[in-house]
Amino acid sequence: MGTEGIASRVVESFSDDELSAMALEADPDVTVDHDAVCVWDVIGSGPVDVLPSWYMPAPMGTPRLSGWRRRLVRFNVGLIIVSFVAINAAGLCNTYGQLHF
Repeated sequence: MGTEGIASRVVESFSDDELSAMALEADPDVTVDHDAVCVWDVIGSGPVDVLPSWYMPAPMGTPRLSGWRRRLVRFNVGLIIVSFVAINAAGLCNTYGQLHF
């Protein structure tokens, strides 16, 4: 049966319990035929990327800040940098966690 015959058949809906039962009674050592068709080719959808999106999602850009929020973020970043410089200038090391005297 070709791909057209499989795709044109009506797909039955199964409950989760029925799918679980079928998966448990299936043979785990079965070999796949050389002429087997990919399920995504049969149903006409599916991933087009090499890696699935759950494995390596698309990167997200940082939100654009403007006005007082931008100044607040810059001030906080500057305060953190100045704090580390002051701690190191005092001869203490805060590289590996909490500051211990």
